Amino acid sequence: MGMIGFYAGSFDPFTNGHLQIVKKSIKCFDKVIIGIAHNTEKKDRIDKNKMRDAIQKVIDAENLDNVEVVLYEGLTVDKAKECNANILIRGLRNGTDYEYEENISEINEKLAGMDTCYFRAGDLGYLSSSVVMELYNNNKSFDKYVPKAVAELLESLR
Repeated sequence: MGMIGFYAGSFDPFTNGHLQIVKKSIKCFDKVIIGIAHNTEKKDRIDKNKMRDAIQKVIDAENLDNVEVVLYEGLTVDKAKECNANILIRGLRNGTDYEYEENISEINEKLAGMDTCYFRAGDLGYLSSSVVMELYNNNKSFDKYVPKAVAELLESLR
C-alpha cells in the first residue's frame, strides 16, 4: 500500500482546520486514516458515531477516496499499528502546540517506534474545536469554521 498516515484527534468537532491538515497530508501519503479518539476520561461534547458519520460525509463530498475514518479507544499508536500506519500525523497551530506535540511524539517513538509528521495550520492557526463550540454555545454563527456536514450535525443537536 505504501505510506499510510494516521491522523488522530478527538475532533469534537471536526473543523476546517482539521480538513486542511487532511488535504495537506494526502499529498504526502498514499492513504490517510482519521482516527477519532474516544477518551474515557473526557466527556465528549458530540457523539463520536455521529461525528464519524459527518466526517465521512465531508470526505465523500471532497472526493478524498484515499482517506478512511475510524473510531478507537486506547493508545493512538496501538490503533495506528493495527491500521498498518507508518507515521502519525499532527497539525500545528503555534509554538505552544509544537511543545505539547513534541512531548507526545517522543513517547510514541519510544513506545512504538512511530515517528510523527507535522503539518502547519497556516492561515487557520486561530481555529480550534473549542472556539467553534464557544460560538455554538453562545448562538453565534460558526458554519464558516466547519465543513457543511459538521455544521448540519451541530445544528441538528440544538
